[in-house]
Order: sequence, then structure tokens, then C-alpha cells
Amino acid sequence: MIRIAIPNKGRLHDPTVSLLREAGLPVLEGSTRKLFAKTTDPEITYLFARAADIPEYVQDGAADVGITGLDLINETDAKVEVLLDLKFGAANLVLAVPEDSPISSAEQLEGMRVATVFPNITRKYFDNAGVKIEIIRVSGACEMTPHVGIADAIVDISSSGTTLVTNHLKMIEKVFSSSVYLIANRKSMQKDGKIEQIKTAVESVLRAKGKRYLMMNVPAEYLEQVKKVLPGLAGPTVMKVESDESMLAVHAVVGSDTIFATVGELKAAGARDILVVPIERMMP
Repeated sequence: MIRIAIPNKGRLHDPTVSLLREAGLPVLEGSTRKLFAKTTDPEITYLFARAADIPEYVQDGAADVGITGLDLINETDAKVEVLLDLKFGAANLVLAVPEDSPISSAEQLEGMRVATVFPNITRKYFDNAGVKIEIIRVSGACEMTPHVGIADAIVDISSSGTTLVTNHLKMIEKVFSSSVYLIANRKSMQKDGKIEQIKTAVESVLRAKGKRYLMMNVPAEYLEQVKKVLPGLAGPTVMKVESDESMLAVHAVVGSDTIFATVGELKAAGARDILVVPIERMMP
């Protein structure tokens, strides 16, 4: 039995559940109020947990696989196998000070106090910079600490920067860049090929995002013009149409952001009966 730890709430929960559903592993009997949930695979179950706890759950074997932020993995210094960047939940840990502060670099914080929910990442950052600070560990509302005299600066998560502006703070340096990752217990990786199947299924969904499958009929004399429009992933696939020897069926995978222009170019090049199909998964 493989147990996958996923965030039970917060900004990472919905994208995680959606990605797993697209990978063919939807949550069954799914309520985030439950600790466990079944999937369509009888050998795989979900464990709902706080995103911050997932790295250690996976490290200690309470879960074989986990999905959580890279910042949390690094903060806990968990000994896990990092398998795959899931390309969502992007955010930065930033060093910020009050907007009216004269401080403009980490070096100017020598001997000062920095409040953070991420003391280990913060410590490593300032140690690498050769700057000695006092770390004030907080569990939340980090952005308030400079305004109430608890700290001179903060290191906190920032996705858009809106929270900093709202709280009259300005970013002076980026400390750490994070997104959501698929991780695994190292012993579990060695004994069970099921984890590799999970990785492949998830990766196939990521590979398909932003891609479309094009199918069209092309008169043989226009094939070369059409091929110039359609490089595809490894060049277009060309097949004969049994009912009309002068016609060819051409298939290709293209980026969804180029569809509008590509279809117009294909029509101009001589393609007919163009069909655009979404792609759910692409196996590596």
C-alpha cells in the first residue's frame, strides 16, 4: 500500500487534488475533514496533512509520497527524494523592511532582528551573506512585527507582493524561490515501483499542459508547405487516407498559445478539415 500525503487545506489543496484527478487518481470518499481517503487504485491512499508537516511525514515513513512546497522541504531539511517540480504554487521568500526604512540590503541588518516563519532558511541566507542577526521566530502575522517593535525586518512568503504593500513594507532582496514538488520516502523508492508509476502519471499531465493535438487532411501537393508550419514535438505524423490516394492525414502536437495563428497558416498552406483536440496526458 502506498500512502500519498497531500495538503488538507490552504492555497495548495485544490491545485493538488485537481492535478491528481487529471493523473487518474481522484480522491474517493473525499472530505478534507477525514484523515485518509481512497483513490481509484486500491493500492494507493491519501493522507491529508498540514503542508508544513508533509516533508517530515515523508522522511519518517508515515507517508511514502508527498506533495508540498519546496520552501517547506528546505525549512525542515527533510531527507527525502525530490522527484518532480509540479509547476504551481510559485512564491518567493523575501526580505522586507518598512517602506520608510533606509535599509536597502541584507548587509545593513547586521546585529538587527529579523522575524520569520522560516528560521532555518533565513539563518542559512544570512550566514551565506556573512551577516549576524537575531532571528525572531513567529507562527504567523509576520508582516506586523516591524510595526510593533518586535523586529527590524521580516523574511516572509510573497506570491504577488500585495501583502507587503498593504502592510507598508518593501522588498529589498529575494531569499528563496519556491513552487510545489512531488517528494518520496527514500526507502519506499527502493522497494516499490508504484511510486515511479505515480511520478510518470503526474508528469504526463504536466507535459500535456499548454499543448493541443491537431489533425487535418492535406492534399499531397501541399504537404511540404504544411510541414513548414507544423514542426510539432518531433515533426508531424503523415498517413495516407484510404478513401482518397491524393489526400494525406497529418497529425501534430503544438503549443496552445500558437493555435490561433497556426490554424490560419495551415489553411493558407492548403490544409483542410482541421481538428483541434485537447491533450489530457503525454507519456514521456
